[in-house]
Amino acid sequence: MSILKKSLHDLVIWITRLLFGFLPDHVPLTFLGENATSELCVSMFQTGRRRALIVTDEGLVAAGLVARVEEALTAAGMESEVYAGVQPDPTFDQVEEGLRQLKDRQCDTILALGGGSSMDAAKIIAAAATNGGDARKLEGMFKVKNPPTPFCAIPTTAGTGSEGTVAAVISEPKTHVKKFFVDPKILPEMAALDPSLMLGLPQPITAATGMDALTHAVESLVARTSRPQTERWALSAIQLIFTNLPRAYADGSDVEARRAMALASFYAGLAFTRTSVGYVHAFAHTFGAYYRTPHGLANAIALPHVLEFSQEQARAPLARMAEAIGISEGDEAARASAFIEAVRALKKEVGIPETLEALRREDIAPIAKQALGEAFMNYPVPRYMEQAEAEGLLGAMTE
Repeated sequence: MSILKKSLHDLVIWITRLLFGFLPDHVPLTFLGENATSELCVSMFQTGRRRALIVTDEGLVAAGLVARVEEALTAAGMESEVYAGVQPDPTFDQVEEGLRQLKDRQCDTILALGGGSSMDAAKIIAAAATNGGDARKLEGMFKVKNPPTPFCAIPTTAGTGSEGTVAAVISEPKTHVKKFFVDPKILPEMAALDPSLMLGLPQPITAATGMDALTHAVESLVARTSRPQTERWALSAIQLIFTNLPRAYADGSDVEARRAMALASFYAGLAFTRTSVGYVHAFAHTFGAYYRTPHGLANAIALPHVLEFSQEQARAPLARMAEAIGISEGDEAARASAFIEAVRALKKEVGIPETLEALRREDIAPIAKQALGEAFMNYPVPRYMEQAEAEGLLGAMTE
């Protein structure tokens, strides 16, 4: 790594640490358990909300989950409208349609129901509604001047942790270029972690979303912006995931395991939104752009490879992660190695492959370049990666 690149990278990390230092440690008012949805709806009514726009997707309408939430809102004394047009990787035209419905139906609050896509769309609908109506002008960091329309969240997967983050990603509808939004004002004011809404998740989604949450916690802990509060959240998430993801995968009706995974995802979201992520996410985002690989699956495939690359520089936090899951033998280096092997074992237990079948050899060089470009100016990684090293890691993901 050249002296100039190292200096630039260190400057980026310093700026990131400074900016994230302004993010408050407060969290949404959170309800946890099988009655969480009802408790959230009652609290929305008690705080003066009367008509909610449910921002969700057609799959959850078909699954009957939207109807369950509508019933809970009605029981609490509220009316509701449904915008179910959110797609994976939501676009600005979906945000605009949701915003029109919010205004046309005279809703005074927004309730996001679903995974990260619904959460992201709802966050930016809420922000645009009170900040001029043009979502594109809010792109970047700390651009939301006025408080958004009151916004609450109910996740239906235990992975993204978006109910606890201050970020959102919206894509351009034609080019699919992703635009990033970061502002503490788009943190939901309340969230319901309701395991009863997650009981029907198929095994592959349970596995991928659980590994997504694990990646958030791990990359938060090894980030050079990590601090004591984020470390506590991340370590709690890691412990919960290793204990409960295999249970939720083996028995989708295990309510206690689903409850624990919902909490783990929330903790991981609280952690990484205040530290950022790293090369795992950079690779995963590029896999998504090239092959539409589900984000959690992409993270899971890349995670152990990236951890091995930065093992020496991240030895101390990796050893702490090992201790959190009950690995206490050996010195710090041995525990760090043991944790990486534990990640591989967990992946195998929940059916995650070691390699990305879609990854083509001829794509390795451009994927490496794109991922490194994303990470260089954004992520406080413990060890800087060069093009040849990135290509080597990607090559290992094809074997």
